[in-house]
Amino acid sequence: MSLSASLSNALSGMGVNQRGLEVLARNVANAGTPGYHSQNQTLVERAGDRSSSVRSSAIQRSFSESLQRHFNDSRSASGYADTRAEFLSQLEVYFGKPGEDNSLDTLYSTFESALQAMATTPDSYASRASVLNAAGALSDRLNSLSSGIQDLRRDTESRIASAVEGLNADLTNLRDVNNRLAEVTQDNGARAALLDERDRLVASISEVIDVRATYRADGSARLLTRSGVGILDNTASVFSFKSAGILSATSTYSDDPARNGVGSLYLKTAAGLPLDLVGQGILQSGKLGALIELRDSTLVQAQGQLDDVAASLALALSSVTVAGTAAASGAQTGFDVDVSALKPGDHFDLSYTEGGVPKTVRVVRVDDASKLPMDSVGLNGVRTIGLDFSGGIGAMATALDTALGAAISVSNPSGSVVRVLDDGGGGTTDINSLDATHAAQNVQDGTLALPLFVDTANATFTNSLDGIVQKTGFAARISVNAQVKVDNTLLVKYSATASLGDASRVNRMWDQLSSLQFTGDLSATRSMGQTQIAGTVSSMLSQTLAYQGASVEKAQSVQETRKLAAETMDTRMKEEYGVDVNKEMARLMEFQTAYAANARVLSTVQDLLKALMQI
Repeated sequence: MSLSASLSNALSGMGVNQRGLEVLARNVANAGTPGYHSQNQTLVERAGDRSSSVRSSAIQRSFSESLQRHFNDSRSASGYADTRAEFLSQLEVYFGKPGEDNSLDTLYSTFESALQAMATTPDSYASRASVLNAAGALSDRLNSLSSGIQDLRRDTESRIASAVEGLNADLTNLRDVNNRLAEVTQDNGARAALLDERDRLVASISEVIDVRATYRADGSARLLTRSGVGILDNTASVFSFKSAGILSATSTYSDDPARNGVGSLYLKTAAGLPLDLVGQGILQSGKLGALIELRDSTLVQAQGQLDDVAASLALALSSVTVAGTAAASGAQTGFDVDVSALKPGDHFDLSYTEGGVPKTVRVVRVDDASKLPMDSVGLNGVRTIGLDFSGGIGAMATALDTALGAAISVSNPSGSVVRVLDDGGGGTTDINSLDATHAAQNVQDGTLALPLFVDTANATFTNSLDGIVQKTGFAARISVNAQVKVDNTLLVKYSATASLGDASRVNRMWDQLSSLQFTGDLSATRSMGQTQIAGTVSSMLSQTLAYQGASVEKAQSVQETRKLAAETMDTRMKEEYGVDVNKEMARLMEFQTAYAANARVLSTVQDLLKALMQI
């Protein structure tokens, strides 16, 4: 090997060492930098005529597309789980633990105890005052819980707005990184830094929405949601959110913009196509997915259960049942019932047997044509039919006759009376009972019923479906009847002439609370599935607390599982991408040795050249 070849090889080796030291310095300097991927120098052999040497080919950055995809998925899942657990933990604080002084079950038990005490001494002002105080505390607690739920829903809207702002910023930055990666003039160090920034941005976006990233040959990233909607290719899509302002229990999502009561979340694609992210169910995970689910499903369900409890509490004390009387027409037998007292939301129940199969039909007064037709069978097997009474009892009876079929005859023999008869000689049906139920409108109407818990403006709660469903948000509006608060003797005196020592009304209130059965609305959430609370007031309240506790427990369990998965993924990432300082120090020793060897070659060549020059 000639002296010139030796000199060239030594210089080449020192250059390789220099670039290797630069890479090593970057690795050590960024050993604790989040998102930094360790780098390595790639060497290739360069063969000559009589010798060979090495040269630096490229800077190799640690990267695994499969590992990165799993990491991004874990970020989406963690963002979703963390957000749900955070909000539901706050909801748990609002509800309190069962048995605590200010929890719903404790306040309800206090109300029941006060009623029992008043039953023994109805003429005692103190016992009546205790009932009113307990009733007021219970209604106030329902009000405050409803307010807390709506505060959480408003917080979700604020979080959505912030998330959208950050998401658009990340997408814009990632688009710029993509454009710079496409430039072939980038040196290896700058390119590696851009790729690190690319992965950090993709991970940040993944935490907010569920995305899948694919990578082009030049290193630029293309993003799609898991549902297949593209959000970044050559250009970035734009997310937009328009807040609805103050939310209430009646503010719910609708795909009809005119009826939608919550903030609108849209995605404008690169082609200019607007997509309703909520209505089309595009978001499946990430923080945004969790916030939407909380706002439109989980917290709405919690409000709905409170409304069911408030409604059953009001109706248990105010409901009046009018029993049907026997009726016949030839061979047909059945019952008559007077429905004159029924207001929108009130109902009458028909029990009959058809072909040996017992059936129950509940006919609800619904005068709002937009809510009709209404005909469904609940989980309890009860068929509910909504009918318009405003056109007259005769027209309503005709409509019910058509709905029930030929085996049952429904008519309006006179006034406000509904008659239901079996098929007579046919013998396929038997009418078992026919009863009408309505909410008492006055505190002294001759019945033992008392509208103790009322709606806004002291209005009687009838569970009306006309217009905005009365039960929606009722827990936020429920209060103690103003007339009773002014005169607590009305807790006892069901008529002007009733004795103050008569415990009949008080005993009825206790009996109704203990025995009357209610069924809440069927609801469903993605995380907890379908649910429907039912039973007495106490049972519905207990079921609500148990369900909400289970919901929080599940959210926290999922959060812990996702946390462990994320920690495992972080460990994998550190093993794959992280900088091992000990290894880098060992490499430094290798570079020092190689540098010394190359320097020795240079020194030797220099000495030989001097010797040759002196000949």
